[in-house]
Amino acid sequence: MNSKGASTSGGDGTRDSSAPRRNSKKPKYSRFTQQELPACKPILTPAWIITAFALVGLVFVPIGLASLSASEQVVEIVDRYDIDCIPEQFQNHQLAYMQSSQTNKTCTRNLIVPRKMNSPVYVYYQLDNFYQNHRRYVKSRSDKQLRSKAYEHVTDSCKPEDKANGSAIVPCGLIAWSLFNDTYKFSLDSKVLEVNKKNIAWKSDQDHKFGSDVYPKNFQSGELIGGAKLNASIPLSEQEDLIVWMRTAALPTFRKLYGKIEVDLELNDKITVVIQNNYNTYSFGGKKKLVLSTTTWIGGKNDFLGVAYLTVGGLCLFLSICFVLLYVFKPRTLGDPSYLSWNRNAAGHPS
Repeated sequence: MNSKGASTSGGDGTRDSSAPRRNSKKPKYSRFTQQELPACKPILTPAWIITAFALVGLVFVPIGLASLSASEQVVEIVDRYDIDCIPEQFQNHQLAYMQSSQTNKTCTRNLIVPRKMNSPVYVYYQLDNFYQNHRRYVKSRSDKQLRSKAYEHVTDSCKPEDKANGSAIVPCGLIAWSLFNDTYKFSLDSKVLEVNKKNIAWKSDQDHKFGSDVYPKNFQSGELIGGAKLNASIPLSEQEDLIVWMRTAALPTFRKLYGKIEVDLELNDKITVVIQNNYNTYSFGGKKKLVLSTTTWIGGKNDFLGVAYLTVGGLCLFLSICFVLLYVFKPRTLGDPSYLSWNRNAAGHPS
């Protein structure tokens, strides 16, 4: 026998205990790894099923009723003005009317308050068929540029609205370039209703996404003007109309906050609105609406949440009643749970 064999085997053929062993892949035993810890293993008896469905129904139905009630308490005025604010002689040439600098785009609308509206009354503009969620549109911005003056020239993601007259546009990109620029002035009984445009943007956006040292530069100075212009003496962190617009919407129909009227509006009050109809939605078949709305604990007017709760709650109650009737008129004998594997002892007998 050679030396190698001698080092690994004894004379009687037994393996030397000092020899290295192969690493075993067998895990170290524990009740946790072997899933032998005590566990809840409920048996879904008819009583449990009926009780669960009944409880869900009894909880969801009141929540749904409360949500619908809160939504009904919201007073909302919606006025579509994009068609009516085009003079009759331009109805067949809407795009030419909007693109001409010679046409008067002032429009006056009258709104009647259907119910008392307690302050604050929120003023929104609503756009339909406007796809702010389009991939190229969403990417057409420079977050670094918006945050800090040091990144003023970081505009690679903003093309084609990245530069004008040989220098960087601040803020750059299609989102900022297409900033909504219709304006609204409200009056009641010949008295001006002031619209508070402070605190309409998310504070986190103001503090963290738009820098206090970043000022507009070369904005809307190219050949093609997209939307509103910005005051070059005000930092982006204080330009709340821009901040609201830059938070892009997920759906093609969306509302954005324009401001707040901080006085109560009474039943049948006649509000006069002077609109500057500047924003061009006519080239892509879009719609523009002015919305005045109050809020409740659930927010604005939205029946979907209440209807969803009522639907699920009602369905659960219906199923619980069906199971009760089925259990009463066609009962089934339950098996003995002592024969389940987890209820048997080591010998295989019921414990």
